[in-house]
Amino acid sequence: MKHYFILDERLGIEVPDLQEDWDKIPKQDQQHILLKWESIRGHIPDRIQELEQTINQKQHQLDHEADFGISCRLNSEIANLASVINDLWLWYRIHQDISAEKTHS
Repeated sequence: MKHYFILDERLGIEVPDLQEDWDKIPKQDQQHILLKWESIRGHIPDRIQELEQTINQKQHQLDHEADFGISCRLNSEIANLASVINDLWLWYRIHQDISAEKTHS
């Protein structure tokens, strides 16, 4: 079976990387892809929770930081983590619909 996923370092998960149309992928490979995606997708809420904990720690640091430069850095890090969480939720929701369609076809 070909490799249909790539690691997205920013998100911390593997994401689908289909190089061909879904209908051209052998049915057995489609089944493996869907199973793997459901496994990955199931871990997305855990990954989001980890990132939220990191944000909370950084927010606590920010609340007690007097140095403007460090405050700016912490604020930027928090914004970047929030962006990752947003993207993870998008992957979670969008591909839920796709998986449901493909398993009921």
